[in-house]
Amino acid sequence: MPLIVISGLPSSGKTTRAKEILNYFNDRFNRERRTNRVHLINDESLGISKDSYQDTRVDEKHSRGAMLSAVERLLSKDDLIIADGMNYIKGFRYQLYCVARAVGTPHCVVYCGVSIDTAREWNTKRGAEGYGSTVFNELVSRFEEPDDRNRWDSPLFTVLSDDTSVSCDAIWDAVIVRLPKPPNQSTVVKPASETSYLYELEKTTQEIVDAVLEAQKHNIGGGNVKIAGIRQSSVPNGDTLRAAASQTTVYKH
Repeated sequence: MPLIVISGLPSSGKTTRAKEILNYFNDRFNRERRTNRVHLINDESLGISKDSYQDTRVDEKHSRGAMLSAVERLLSKDDLIIADGMNYIKGFRYQLYCVARAVGTPHCVVYCGVSIDTAREWNTKRGAEGYGSTVFNELVSRFEEPDDRNRWDSPLFTVLSDDTSVSCDAIWDAVIVRLPKPPNQSTVVKPASETSYLYELEKTTQEIVDAVLEAQKHNIGGGNVKIAGIRQSSVPNGDTLRAAASQTTVYKH
């Protein structure tokens, strides 16, 4: 199931829009008798306070790490994830995009396109529940607006402050109807090689060398060399040895 990334300035109505999307998908899944679940991940569900954004080097980095870990843990081909946060750094949105590609599930970004003045006004109305003025200004100065020309910001759905609702039907078509892009080399998790591979390679190579050297002591004019456990691939008069473990084979030297 898809990953829907919410992005926007502080106090731009992100959680309100995220809950609207949450209700839409829950209702539609129920109507179509789907068993898919919808998970809403935000600062509140992760236990992150607004004070954590005061220190960009420690607390804020921890907050982004908590969001990324939650997405990686919950994202699957069966459950839909709504990552409700500012997600204001394009590098972090790229990380979320890579997580979705690695799972092989669709992805989109919903941007709450609210002006700075409007966001500041809404933040002031929240009183103690809003961001402090210093933190608010710092977050605004660091915000990197989503751009649909970037693959990690596409498809992009922009919701303005005066929009009565989110275009949830369009989001459904983008992340449910359309097929996801296949994983690429940068997002596929590489399987770990066996820890004994290098040891076995060196051991087998040494056995071949020892057998050839031993045969040369007794057969100056050339001949055949028997090496147990090795299958011949190409051996032109002993100049090149390319072998793989298989069975007892005769080599020329």
